[in-house]
Amino acid sequence: MAVYKLEVTTGDMKHAGTMDNIYITLFGTEGQSDRTNLDNLGIDFKSGKTGAYTIKTSMSLGKLLLVKAEKDPFFLISEDEWYCSRIVVTTPEGDVVLFPCYRWISRGELVELRGGRAMKVFEDDHPLLIDHRRNELLDKKKLYQWEITDEKLPHHSHFKNVSEFPAELRFSAAKSDEMFHTKRMIGAELMFKGLAGSTEQWKNTDDMKKIFRFKKTTISEYVMQHWKDDDFFGFQFLNAINPNVIKRCSELPPNFSVTEEMVKPFLRDGTSLKQEMGKGNIFICDQKIMDEIPTRMYDGHPLQVAAGLCLFYMNPENKLMPIAIQLHQQPSEQNPIFLPSDSEADWLLAKLFIRSSDLLEHQAVYHLMSTHFLAEVFAIATFRCFPEIHPLYKLLIPHFRYTLNINSGARNSLLGPDGPLTISSLGYEGIKELMRRGLSRMTYSSLCLPENIAARGLQSIPNFYYRDDGLKLWNIINSFVKYIVEHYYPSDSDVCKDTELQEWINEIFTHGVLGNKLSGFPASFNTVEEVIKFITMVIFTVSVQHAALNNGQFDYSSWMPYGSGLLHKPAPTTKGQSSMTTLLETLPNIGETVKFAGMLWVLSHKYTDVVCIFFAFHALFIFL
Repeated sequence: MAVYKLEVTTGDMKHAGTMDNIYITLFGTEGQSDRTNLDNLGIDFKSGKTGAYTIKTSMSLGKLLLVKAEKDPFFLISEDEWYCSRIVVTTPEGDVVLFPCYRWISRGELVELRGGRAMKVFEDDHPLLIDHRRNELLDKKKLYQWEITDEKLPHHSHFKNVSEFPAELRFSAAKSDEMFHTKRMIGAELMFKGLAGSTEQWKNTDDMKKIFRFKKTTISEYVMQHWKDDDFFGFQFLNAINPNVIKRCSELPPNFSVTEEMVKPFLRDGTSLKQEMGKGNIFICDQKIMDEIPTRMYDGHPLQVAAGLCLFYMNPENKLMPIAIQLHQQPSEQNPIFLPSDSEADWLLAKLFIRSSDLLEHQAVYHLMSTHFLAEVFAIATFRCFPEIHPLYKLLIPHFRYTLNINSGARNSLLGPDGPLTISSLGYEGIKELMRRGLSRMTYSSLCLPENIAARGLQSIPNFYYRDDGLKLWNIINSFVKYIVEHYYPSDSDVCKDTELQEWINEIFTHGVLGNKLSGFPASFNTVEEVIKFITMVIFTVSVQHAALNNGQFDYSSWMPYGSGLLHKPAPTTKGQSSMTTLLETLPNIGETVKFAGMLWVLSHKYTDVVCIFFAFHALFIFL
């Protein structure tokens, strides 16, 4: 008689335990055990607890290879998913084998766990493991399928709604409860105040400060107080939620009809625009991606968005100041250059239209497509191409937590019939077109922060905290990835012969950037360095970059006079015709404003089950 001792650990998060029956089968080189119900006296699988069990076999199973775990209902109790952290088996020979799991398991679901170190495809030598690896990938390719709903956008998961997802991909019960509570409380507050659904226009900006009584942050309060300040306007292009568009300007575009005389009053005494460009002190935001983009109809008329150009000057006090704004790409008498010396209303409106187009570009191109939808491509390729024992699966999988669940919600809510992006100035079709344009312009180097910063000439611009902090985090991630990848791929030949790795990068190239060779994305890997760089980019994109673009949305964008995704009136075509009343009439009405603000609070809210990236890195050492 051979005795195997098991230690089964349940995760410590809310609702991780289960009342259901858990069955275990052990597989070794010399045979397998009977299917055994793990059942001690009392409740077995409590959150954060480890239970001890034994499985007896007539003889030793040899080297232990697999553990199969199954979850069956206990009487007629409704589904309660189980989060299994790990199973540790001590063999009769005294070997201790760790079988990491770290996933939710649903009723009727069968999970097969491999023990020991991570293995690449060419390292498996036992027929049982080779068959298991092949069958796992066949099953995963059936479960995770690509769907194409737009030929010019990244492909996505075929799942139609969250209920179809495997348990491990869905929100935890704790997060679902929190999100439901957050949305309900926001809705109740806005309904109680009579703001939700109101079609009335704002009478003054002070009334907007009363949208939320308690949902304020230090930064959102600062924005309310300083939204008219030019230095704060410049600061946001470096350090708010869209630090992706500004670049150094060494020569004015031919369609930007700014003259030396126009901007001379806003430069240091005794200097000129040409001199300041030579010194590297002039920067530009060019919104040509918005040019002639389709917009939605509102009250029988098409809305308008700016496709502007904004010129900035880094002054001697190291403040980035806007010094000229043109709201459309083609210069004309109806497209004047707005200056800080214009009337307050004219200058505020010009900045409002620049900011509003910037918000739309941020949301559609940099936030949704370049983090969320690319993350979904990375995740599906990982699910389809890597078995769970592959070292890169273990390295990547913690960073795709909730990716598919979040994106499914985004498609159904943000881009739904009454979603905040659908009611924006662009509407559903305009947002889609903006994403198409963004993808066609996307390059691999633009997603790699050191190259992105250098390409935009921003290596030395002062007070660029996104760059300073971002490069530190990029380097930390790169160091960690380098350590792991070089451990499992000691030579370039290991990279070339890993067929699963090559299939993974090819799926990303095909389904992410749609096979666009001009993007610079690799379609295959030839060296260890190429793998390190690409995986660094993936992890940075889905963690650091997403946090930079998402977490401050309520902080910087909930104050609508400073910028809104929906503007009712067209951009001004002449100077001296606008007033503060014009600005209020341009902004969304009360109901539209609170819908945007509510969305931003939900998106930016920090939920209690968040896992910081460095905790994820620490956990990976257990996995690997």
